[in-house]
Amino acid sequence: MLKQILFILPILLFGQPPTLSSILIADGFKKPLYITSYPNDANLLYVVEQAGRIMIVQNGKKLKRSFLDIKKRVVNPNRPGDERGLLGFAFHPNHIKNGKFYVNYINNDGYTVVSEFNVKNKLRADHTSERILFDLKQPFSNHNGGHMDFGPGGYLYISVGDGGKAGDPFKAGQDLNTIFGKLIRIDVNQIPYGIPKTNPYYGQKNKRGEIWAWGLRNPWRFSFDRKNGDLYIGDVGQNKWEEINYEPGNSKGGVNYGWRIMEANHCFDPEEDCPQSGLTLPILEYPNDANYMRTLTGMDQPNVDGCSVTGGYVYRGKNINGLNGTYFFGDYCSGNIWTFKVKNGKAIEFQNRTEEINIADGEFTNYISSFGEDADGELYMVDYNGGIYKLIEKD
Repeated sequence: MLKQILFILPILLFGQPPTLSSILIADGFKKPLYITSYPNDANLLYVVEQAGRIMIVQNGKKLKRSFLDIKKRVVNPNRPGDERGLLGFAFHPNHIKNGKFYVNYINNDGYTVVSEFNVKNKLRADHTSERILFDLKQPFSNHNGGHMDFGPGGYLYISVGDGGKAGDPFKAGQDLNTIFGKLIRIDVNQIPYGIPKTNPYYGQKNKRGEIWAWGLRNPWRFSFDRKNGDLYIGDVGQNKWEEINYEPGNSKGGVNYGWRIMEANHCFDPEEDCPQSGLTLPILEYPNDANYMRTLTGMDQPNVDGCSVTGGYVYRGKNINGLNGTYFFGDYCSGNIWTFKVKNGKAIEFQNRTEEINIADGEFTNYISSFGEDADGELYMVDYNGGIYKLIEKD
C-alpha cells in the first residue's frame, strides 16, 4: 500500500507530462524556410519563401497578397538542394514604433545581402525603402547560413556559413579576420551599421569586430531563450556528425565552436589528436547517417537520424503545461524532431518526438526546414514541401 501511495503522489503533485501533437496552420507555400509573427500579435504570421517572398497568415487564413516580394533581387533557387535565396527575416525590436525589419538574401550576383526595409502597414512592406547594411561575395553557392535575430541588448545577430564547398577549403571557421564561419553581432541603429563596443574582438587588430562566435560550418537556425537569453545554434556537419551548440545568456562572446578542427566532438583536421584547447564542444551531437541524394529525391529513409540539423527554440508558451524550458530541434533529411532541456550546462531528458508530434497526420515528412516562435512563445514547424504546423498538446 505504501508503494502505491509513493507512486501516485508525484503524479498528483506535478501532473502527467504533456502529450504533444501538431495542427496544420496553412499550406501551399513555395519552399518555405522560416516563420515568425508580428511582435505583439500571434495571430499575424509571416512565412518566408526561398525564392524571395514573405507571405502572411492572418487569423488562420493565408492571404493572397505578399508582405514582401523581392524575387527579382534574389537568386532563383530552382535546382534541388540549392541553398541560396531569401534566408532570413527579423523585425526590429522597436518595430511597432519605427516600422523597420531586416532580411538576408543571396542576390543574382552571388552576394549575401543584409538589408533594412520599412513597412507601409502590417500587411505590406515598402518595397522602395531598401537600405543595404552590407553585402558579402560568396565563394561558392552553399553554406550561406542566413538566419538573423535580435538578441539581448537589441543587437542583430546574423549567421554566416564558412563559404561553402566541402571541408572549409579557405579555413574560414578558424580565421578571425573574416566573418565567414561565424555568428556576428551588429548595431543596426547606426549607418550603415555599428559594431557594439562589447563585442569580444572590438577594436582588435586583424580580427573582425563584428564577430560574436566562431568555428561554425553552416549554422542553420539559431535562437535565444526568451526567458534567460541562452543561445542555441544548429550547425550542419560535414558528413559524419550534426551538432547543437549552446551558450549561456551571460556569455561575453568569443566562443570557438571548433570547425574545421573538429566536426562536433570528433577530430576533423587533423583526423587524430587534434588540438582542442580553447574550443567549446557541442551540447549535443547525433550521427549523419541519412543519404542526402535520397533526401533530395524525396525517398523515405526510415531508421536514420538525419544529415542536416535544423535548429529550433526553447518552449516558453502558455498553452502546453509542463513543457516550459524544453528545446526543440529537428533534421531536414529525416524529418525527426527531438527535445532536451539544459541543466548546469548539460543536455538532459533527450527525447525523440517525431511520432508524437505527428506532422502531416503521420505521413512521412523529410523536410523540416525551420522552426518558428510567435509573440506568445508558441512554436511552429516548417515543412519545405509547403506546410506550416503548430505545436499543440494532444487532447
